[in-house]
Amino acid sequence: MNNPTGNSLQNGPSQNGTVKKGGARLNPSARRRARRLALQALYQWQIAKSPLNQIEAQFRHDHDLKSVDEGYFSAIIHGVPSQAGQLDEAMSAALDRPLSQLDPVELSVLRIGCFELMNRKDVPYRVVINEAIELAKCFGAQDSHRYVNGILDKLAPHLRADEVKAYRKK
Repeated sequence: MNNPTGNSLQNGPSQNGTVKKGGARLNPSARRRARRLALQALYQWQIAKSPLNQIEAQFRHDHDLKSVDEGYFSAIIHGVPSQAGQLDEAMSAALDRPLSQLDPVELSVLRIGCFELMNRKDVPYRVVINEAIELAKCFGAQDSHRYVNGILDKLAPHLRADEVKAYRKK
């Protein structure tokens, strides 16, 4: 089964928390590192308006990607911009201000979170939210993680209704 980014979603968690992909095991921290780099790349794309392929090439040259889920990094940095309009529309209902008034880091974090909620059903919604919160804590303003949490928490029931209902029944 493929998602819109073309990545296989037949991966599943193993007993030790790693994810199997084509026989190889990926540590969840490899995805965390992919998200961190993707956030930085998307911020650059948003601010500098540089072409994505150029940004990706720069990041591949400037960073050691051995411990990064490179496929996930690539999926995010190409998927978010290609779906930016759709992501922004989905987020707008949950926002308390226009997108243009969001801090660029918050906007990038929210787009990544919304992208994952919409396209990466292989990642549990609570993991998506938690990872976005951690990105906001690391790169955002002092309380931006609270804002990101609130927005993604409002979006999850709309974008992952069955999963949220199942979790809340526990």
